[in-house]
Amino acid sequence: MKIHFYKYQGAGNDFIMIDNRTLSFPKNNIDLINKLCDRRFGIGADGLILLENSDNFDFKMIYFNADGKEGTMCGNGGRCIVAFAKELKIINNITSFEAVDGEHSANIKNDLVSLKMADVNTIKEFKNHTFLNTGSPHHILFQTNIDDIDVKEKGAKIRYGKPYFEEGTNVNFVEQIDANSFKMRTYERGVENETLACGTGATAVAIAANKTNKTNANHIKLEVLGGNLEVSFDFENQNYTNVFLTGPAVKVFEGNIKL
Repeated sequence: MKIHFYKYQGAGNDFIMIDNRTLSFPKNNIDLINKLCDRRFGIGADGLILLENSDNFDFKMIYFNADGKEGTMCGNGGRCIVAFAKELKIINNITSFEAVDGEHSANIKNDLVSLKMADVNTIKEFKNHTFLNTGSPHHILFQTNIDDIDVKEKGAKIRYGKPYFEEGTNVNFVEQIDANSFKMRTYERGVENETLACGTGATAVAIAANKTNKTNANHIKLEVLGGNLEVSFDFENQNYTNVFLTGPAVKVFEGNIKL
């Protein structure tokens, strides 16, 4: 079996992209997807994304975590599939597509892709953390000196602990830089390790920072290990709407792998 693939990255969050409009990829093969994402024995990636035809939109996005299981929404993956769709000449610079959490619109200019994320109206504030879902669940802790944190160890304890258990959550450690800028590190479930960036995490951090009065800004800059992302939104009647995640989405290479 030979698979033609593309490799894309968005602020260091990297993905195997496959054009599956012919529906030839065996997407129920968890072991295969896990092997392709393995950084030693496969291509290596944080996840694998299939582009398929959609009846009502330009295309459909199907996202799999590196463990081979189908995942929830991936923000940087969503931005990368927009760049991929343009590479395939399915779209020009503006698109709307279908993902697991519904419709997303996006625009692309050079290597920057702005992706419209889902509205957020439920944010749970606790004594030491904030929790919200931006297409994927996120546990957020505002701290100092996050460079010194063992993200894999601490993130795993929270990801598998109460009240998340096996279903799990993504975990974000956040440090404020200035009035509208934050540094963040993320433990991603499905990858079960720290990643260089997380799009739904950046979105969650920006909204949580505004909700908890860390910032009054509605255009927030996020420094991640793999680069920089930006999140903008409107806030009205306790709802966060017109939420956009913006950052680079770059083709790294393409090739064939024989299995």
